[in-house]
Amino acid sequence: MIIFPAIDIKDGRCVRLYKGDFSTIHQVADNPLDTAIAFKKAGAEWIHMVDLDGAKTGHRINSSIFLEIAQKSGLKVELGGGIRDMKTLEYYLYNGISRCILGSAALKDPQLVRCAVEAFGDRIAVGIDAVNGMVAAEGWLEISNVPYIQMAQQMEKIGVKTLIFTDISKDGTLEGPNFVQLSALTKAVSCNIIASGGIRDLSHICKLADSDIYGAICGKSLYSRTLHLDSAIVAADLNQLFKDSPLIPAIIQENETGEVLMLAYMNRESIKRTLDSGTTWFWSRSRQEYWNKGATSGHYQHVVSITADCDDDALLIRVKQDGAACHTGSYSCFFKNITPQN
Repeated sequence: MIIFPAIDIKDGRCVRLYKGDFSTIHQVADNPLDTAIAFKKAGAEWIHMVDLDGAKTGHRINSSIFLEIAQKSGLKVELGGGIRDMKTLEYYLYNGISRCILGSAALKDPQLVRCAVEAFGDRIAVGIDAVNGMVAAEGWLEISNVPYIQMAQQMEKIGVKTLIFTDISKDGTLEGPNFVQLSALTKAVSCNIIASGGIRDLSHICKLADSDIYGAICGKSLYSRTLHLDSAIVAADLNQLFKDSPLIPAIIQENETGEVLMLAYMNRESIKRTLDSGTTWFWSRSRQEYWNKGATSGHYQHVVSITADCDDDALLIRVKQDGAACHTGSYSCFFKNITPQN
C-alpha cells in the first residue's frame, strides 16, 4: 500500500480543513516545498496535493507551487482541485505532474473523463467525495443525488484505473476512515482504491493495508503528530519486509540521545502488535513466543518511529525508554568493550 502525505493549498499556504468546511481552514506548515522535501526524506515516493482555491473557482490558482514541488522535491505529485478541462490536464501533465484527479468534472462531464483516459491512461484518477453516500462536488459545496458506488462503477466502465474515496464526514476528524464504505467500494469495482479522510494512527494504516487498499492519504495525522510518516510507510508494506525471511532484526535506539539500546527479532505479528500498542513487541527465538519489552520490568519502550534499511531486511526503531533496556540493569545492552588485538 502506498502512503500519500497530503498538502492542501489555499492562497499559497499549506492548510487543512475539518469535514471540508472552508470556515475551519487553518495553516499547518510554513513552506510547501520544504514540507514536501521533508516527506521525501521520511521515505515517501508520492505526495497528494489539492488546490483548494481551484476547487472553488475552477481555475488553476496555485499552479506554480505544484510545478515547483514536482520539479524540486523528488516526489511524484498527485494533484486535484479545479481540474475541469483538457487544457488544464495537458498543462499539468506536460509540466511534471504525475497524476491528475478529476472530481466535479467527472460527475458533471463523464465525456471529459473518457477523453482524458484515452489521452493519458492511468495518469488520470477520479476523486469520489461523499456525504451520506452521495457524491459531492464544487469543493464539497454541492451534494448530488448520485450514490458513490454508482459513480465508481460508471468511472470503471469508462476506463479509470484509480479512484480516491473520501467520506467527507470523516475528513480532518482523526476518527478513522469509513471502512464500511471502503469495503463496499472495493467489492463493487476492480479499480485501485485510495482511502482519504480520518486516518489517525498506525492502527488505521494496518487495517487499510490488510484490506488490500491501494493507497492511503494522510494529512492532519502527520501535522498533528498522531502518525509518523516513516512508520506509516513501514506499516503499509509488511509484505516487502518479509519477502525473504519470516524474521527481521530490529535495532532499538533511544530517540533523544541516539544511543543504541538493544537488538531483537520481529516477525509480521510482532510488528503489528508494536504498531497497535505503541510499545515494542518481539519474537523470542529461544522461547518461541512473543514478548512485550517492559511487561515484566516496567521498563517499556514507547515507539517514536520505525524505519527500514535500504534493502528492507533490518529495522531501526526509535523509542522513549523507561528505565534500563538491558536485563542486567544496564541502560543499554551494548556495554562490553572489545579491544582489537594488534
